[in-house]
Amino acid sequence: MHTDYLNELRQLIDFGLVVLLWLVQWIIYPSFLQVAPERLVKWHAQYTQRMGYIVMPLMFGQLVLSVLAVWQVGVGLDWLDLLLVLSCWGLTFGLSVPLHQRIAAGESQPQVLQRLVVTNWPRTLVWTLVFGLGFWR
Repeated sequence: MHTDYLNELRQLIDFGLVVLLWLVQWIIYPSFLQVAPERLVKWHAQYTQRMGYIVMPLMFGQLVLSVLAVWQVGVGLDWLDLLLVLSCWGLTFGLSVPLHQRIAAGESQPQVLQRLVVTNWPRTLVWTLVFGLGFWR
């Protein structure tokens, strides 16, 4: 794959994820606190399913392109990018997914919902860094 095309595709996916994460951080997760607890489980199930259709292809695409860049080019920034992308995966499946599972199980206490907002900050910032790094590739 041509390096310029690879970088453009990576930057496009990174942009999609960074915009999505900032929307989640500033609008979507805080709105969970506004949904009545008796409605949250059903609404949350719809949200996570629909969001998965958007997030997972972007995350897999980003991961594949990051691995491909390391394999093809392998300069220091490519390795840093891959490390940051893997960190996003770790934060997602280590922090966010377990909290979503708790909400799906009916734990809609404000402290659980607020923890989702607070623990999403590192993920949002790391994905922002991944996007920013794309300007130096």
